[in-house]
Amino acid sequence: MSEVLSRREFLASTAVGLAATTALEIPHPMRPPRPLPPQSRWAAKPVVVSSANGLRAVQKAFDMLMQGADTLDAAIEGVKIQELDPNDDSVGYGGLPNADGVVQLDASCMHGPTKRAGAVGALEGIKTPSEVAKLVLKYTNHIFLVGEGAKRFALQYCFKEEDLLTEHAREVWLHWRANLNPDDDYLDVPEAEHMAVRPTGTINCDCVTPAGDVSSVTTTSGLAFKVPGRVGDSPIVGAGQYTDNDIGAAGSTGRGESNIKVCGGFLTVEHMRRGMKPADACLETLKRVVKLSEARLLDERGRPRFDLKFYAVNKRGEFGAASLFPGRFAVHDGTEAKLMDAAYLYERPAASR
Repeated sequence: MSEVLSRREFLASTAVGLAATTALEIPHPMRPPRPLPPQSRWAAKPVVVSSANGLRAVQKAFDMLMQGADTLDAAIEGVKIQELDPNDDSVGYGGLPNADGVVQLDASCMHGPTKRAGAVGALEGIKTPSEVAKLVLKYTNHIFLVGEGAKRFALQYCFKEEDLLTEHAREVWLHWRANLNPDDDYLDVPEAEHMAVRPTGTINCDCVTPAGDVSSVTTTSGLAFKVPGRVGDSPIVGAGQYTDNDIGAAGSTGRGESNIKVCGGFLTVEHMRRGMKPADACLETLKRVVKLSEARLLDERGRPRFDLKFYAVNKRGEFGAASLFPGRFAVHDGTEAKLMDAAYLYERPAASR
């Protein structure tokens, strides 16, 4: 049979692809959704893993994979649920602001099939930085845009500039500022009304399609009350996430500065390249983190005073996660979206600093 399509066949197939794209509502898709091959011809077990706040993300991404969506399109549409949720104060709209009360968002992504990456840092006024990172990947010869330039880029693609500081996030920031210094001009908020722990939060999502294609994305509002302009590991390709379509993908949540120093996303994928299972690869990267941690970040027993988690999938669809202390992660492995216990290094967390 000839492999050359007739004009009528080409137009018909294009129409089907466009209809599927519209049905899935994927902005700027990496490719139109296409029918899956028979299960007997699948090259991998489809799977989606995410941080524990990504239960809805893994469900959405897995559903899209089963409709033939591209691996990165599925991951991005999954994490956008959290980016658009005002009740998640660690990601996107509603994220806790920096020390000046301004929400600055970071995100990065990698697309295994095309070997491309995109990222944005210190992005203000745009709810879904993961989408902007995908546009950097798809439409530019660059990888990383930051600050005002990243926002102008997003506006050129018709993103809407909005106030990202919700009333809840504003109140939390005002309470933090009031209790920052007992000698400043603000009255301290009663202890019962003020958060004792400085929150961190992020969402990472890694996908494997039935064809064995892999992608990853990490998006965050960063460390609450950070120094303006601070960028953590999330938008740094090789730290907050990393993908090699021949091997797998890995990403992280937690203390970004500690992850940056070990290039944790890349290192975890390299551990898998040498034959480690995903969870073991995550644990090995965490051991490197501890080894490179400064003394001020360790307790008297040598345990970190912070937490960090890694999530990983390999090209076959095997998955795993690990954290410094007991934690959970979200996964859809073809049965259902569920939370699972991650492997960990230490039984109980040390006090935060």
